[in-house]
Amino acid sequence: MIINEHSIRNQKFAEIITEDIVLNSVEDALDLIGNCSYQGYDHLIIYEKNITKDFFNLKTKLAGEILQKFVQYQMPVSIIGDFSNYNSDSLNDFILESNKGRHVHFRHQLEDLF
Repeated sequence: MIINEHSIRNQKFAEIITEDIVLNSVEDALDLIGNCSYQGYDHLIIYEKNITKDFFNLKTKLAGEILQKFVQYQMPVSIIGDFSNYNSDSLNDFILESNKGRHVHFRHQLEDLF
């Protein structure tokens, strides 16, 4: 796993670069939050391909449990990917509502953050 650093609006962003699934559970989220916080990052960027598919099935409640940790530990997260592959009205609504907040954002590409 590689962390690319970005500075955006005086904040330090950690972009996670890997081919592996790094977010499978709440414990994985806590590890990422802890590691990024320790390294002085203000915001985490992770790609949809690096998150377990169960996250995007809202019936598992995994998305809510994981994202709650990001909110609780005040580590904003941006998830980058193509979410049109998931044919779920509830997921689309969840993404729209999340994008209205300050802590969780879903974007199609990294450039959408800048």
